[in-house]
Amino acid sequence: MAMSPPILYVAITNHGFGHATRTASVAAAIQRLCPEILLILVTTAPRWLLNSYLQGNFIHRPRAFDVGVVQTDGLTMDRAATLEQLRLLRDRQNSLIAQEVNFIRQNRVGLVLADIPPLAVAIAKKAEIPCWMSSNFGWDLIYGSWGGEFVEIAHWISDCFAQCDRLFRLPFHEPMSSFKSIIDVGLTGGSPRYNLDELRATWGLTAPKEQTILLTFGGLGLQQVPYGNLKRFPDWQFITFDGSAPDLPNLIKISDRKYRPVDFMPLCGRLVSKPGYGTFAEAVRQRLPIVTMTRQDFAEAAFLLAGISEYSQHQILSSEEFFQSNWEFLHQSPQMSQKSQPIAADGNEAIAQAVVSYFRAS
Repeated sequence: MAMSPPILYVAITNHGFGHATRTASVAAAIQRLCPEILLILVTTAPRWLLNSYLQGNFIHRPRAFDVGVVQTDGLTMDRAATLEQLRLLRDRQNSLIAQEVNFIRQNRVGLVLADIPPLAVAIAKKAEIPCWMSSNFGWDLIYGSWGGEFVEIAHWISDCFAQCDRLFRLPFHEPMSSFKSIIDVGLTGGSPRYNLDELRATWGLTAPKEQTILLTFGGLGLQQVPYGNLKRFPDWQFITFDGSAPDLPNLIKISDRKYRPVDFMPLCGRLVSKPGYGTFAEAVRQRLPIVTMTRQDFAEAAFLLAGISEYSQHQILSSEEFFQSNWEFLHQSPQMSQKSQPIAADGNEAIAQAVVSYFRAS
């Protein structure tokens, strides 16, 4: 009788696109190393986004096991709505756990890999299989920094994380001291997959590399990007994935979902982005200078900005410099990275190899 394939349950946080893309990059590495492993990606991220990173087959199970932060765009947060949804989640946790435990047992899942919904640990424990996690921060950091009623939520999350069997801690990280077993790995993320000459021809990219700028602000985007400033750079070209951006002669809007920001990074002289691990990691892997802004209300941002200061050419702006200036910063040279040695970029492979080794030993 044929043996059933090993099955990996990959739970991804219900917040933006960055966690989905960085975890899909790891999942793709697992597929390359061991194609017989069946992947179940448990996430509310759209399938087209996962397909842009994963070229092999997988099961998409749309489920949400955490809240993240309720946002109207990539920077604007609704704390009251976030707290309300967190309370609802905690009230429903027992039924959520029971449903997923049944699914895991029926499908003979052998391992949970999560980034980084706390309930994934409780689900795995109840199903009596290991839970491994990967991230550069935990939601207990974010909520704990907000104080008030969020502190109790942060403690609940820390208690969940403390039961995790293994954390693969990504670069640009906070201490993540709730976890008992931590393995540090290199940067994760996707790699460009298209011929650069074909990209130039397809999208009419004719400006020199140093005058080609990638604008990307995550899956939620930003509501008030000052696109009018682009008129001040008529000889430059700007690339965006924002479908609602205005039609400007030097703004190229990428509408085909098979393309990802990382695919255009080798053609660009700079990235302009909000703070985010996924985008930063891919830019650092491609040695693309980063222009970004400070963010005081999201505790992860300080660790991200410290990370790119150490390992990337960078320009860190205040919100006023980004939203209210005429973008003269593009005429200024980025600051050099503080460290001369490049950061390790083997996170995809390190996590994938650990997963494959686990199944082969089982």
